[in-house]
Amino acid sequence: MRPRSMLTPDSQRALPRPVAAPEPRPGQAELRARAERELGSGLPAHLAIIMDGNGRWAQSQGLRRVFGHKEGTSSVREVTTACAELGLESLTLYAFSVENWKRPPREVGYLMRLLKRFLRSELETFRRHGVRLKTIGRISDLPPDVQAVLAESERLTAGHQGLVLRLALSYGSRAEIADALRAVAEDARAGRLDPAAIDEETLRRYLYDPATPDPDMVVRTAGELRLSNFLLWQASYSEIFVSRVCWPEFRRPELLEALREYGRRVRKFGGLVSDAPSAVPIRARAREQSR
Repeated sequence: MRPRSMLTPDSQRALPRPVAAPEPRPGQAELRARAERELGSGLPAHLAIIMDGNGRWAQSQGLRRVFGHKEGTSSVREVTTACAELGLESLTLYAFSVENWKRPPREVGYLMRLLKRFLRSELETFRRHGVRLKTIGRISDLPPDVQAVLAESERLTAGHQGLVLRLALSYGSRAEIADALRAVAEDARAGRLDPAAIDEETLRRYLYDPATPDPDMVVRTAGELRLSNFLLWQASYSEIFVSRVCWPEFRRPELLEALREYGRRVRKFGGLVSDAPSAVPIRARAREQSR
């Protein structure tokens, strides 16, 4: 794996100027309460999305696959903005998997350039909505110039207090667990970790971003019924919602449809509705809290 590179003079010149601090805006709790009243249901704190179907959408339009990826960035912008306006705390987008390196080099190269262009163009949107950018995955596998733009974008948004947008890049859940286990083994061998004390929370501390909360809902577009190696550890108790539309067509209305469905779910976490405090219909709980 290539190490994360420092900014080169060329990459520094290519990056935009630092954006100003976000203007005062309603807090997350206020935005969330307002949205829950309007939707009539509770909202997930952390939403994760498997963005699938860019190529199929392009082919259905008689276009090359790359045009689907380009149109998909518009969905990223609209969904991210909507989640920020609704007061969600976290949004994780499966942007590029470890398996995606198997795609044709020209397509991979286009995706890397598209990522850089998107990050540079969206800094003002992030500022306006208080979005903070983070990444998970084997970031050191990405080209150095992409790493540089990512690092600068994270730095410029680090002080934002709204939605946390996590881009999963060169990410695979099996790779994440394997990397975590390797680090656990190294620390145990070095005497820094007692093997007898290892539990679930120990392993969580070795994941790519231990602060990432478990997603309340995982959305997959394009009608596929699988997780595709995405957040397998974290999504153990996540609600699953499958949208039949391809990612370039997944916009605010489709997002609201998924959120309303979340409000109809009963989350039991292995317990019974009758005796588990957390097993309250999300929609009913939101109505009770709004009174």
